[in-house]
Amino acid sequence: MTDTVIDLNADLAEGYGRWVLTDDEAMLKVVTSANVACGFHAGDPSIMRRVCDIAAERGVRIGAQVSYRDLAGFGRRAMDVPLEELADEVTYQIGSLQVFARAAGATVAYVKPHGALYNRVVSDQEQASAVAAGTALADPSLPVLCLPGSAMHAQADRIGLPVVDEAFVDRHYTPEGTLVPRTSPGAVITDPEQVAHRAVTLAQERRVTAADGSSVPVRARSLCLHGDTPGAVELAERVRAALEEAGIRVEAFA
Repeated sequence: MTDTVIDLNADLAEGYGRWVLTDDEAMLKVVTSANVACGFHAGDPSIMRRVCDIAAERGVRIGAQVSYRDLAGFGRRAMDVPLEELADEVTYQIGSLQVFARAAGATVAYVKPHGALYNRVVSDQEQASAVAAGTALADPSLPVLCLPGSAMHAQADRIGLPVVDEAFVDRHYTPEGTLVPRTSPGAVITDPEQVAHRAVTLAQERRVTAADGSSVPVRARSLCLHGDTPGAVELAERVRAALEEAGIRVEAFA
């Protein structure tokens, strides 16, 4: 047994109208934090409300997953957005989710960038500063979920926003500790046993095996599973079971 505690977060509410990508009902039985799409890459108002209702009922923490305004590209296309505009759009997305979370008897407990925005704020200090500013305007007490050592981490620290480091169990890493681009072969890992092993190693040993076989140190309080990964529910169930079998407590971050 260990005294290790880890959070499991997943990208949810990723649908729009008749189009549905994530199995929110099933995933909310497994994860402890739900990154809820806020309408810019996915997530229409009804989906946002429904996911908030289920999350609140099950005691799952609700997070705002903010994105570039890119419904057609699912938020995964690189964009150049003026800093003030990006900050306002981040605030807008958080605010829209706050209404549904409050109606469900819960709160928005953290913020996490999505897709191309997430990747951009790993190294772009200006775009990261805009995300931090937009978050602070919505609620200066909101933690930001991001990669350790990233520009996003630095900019959140700079203005006093809490930061929660995360790692990805279903994505390959570069030797530098960043994510392998989705356009590269094998960037997404779909084998349940491999993903489960990576989750336990990340939680216990604070490291991950990179795509080239090297060992990369990664500190994380939260582990991310993508709701749109093939077999996402099976992956999530296997990861949680493996963590608990290893004596790791699965709990939302404070």
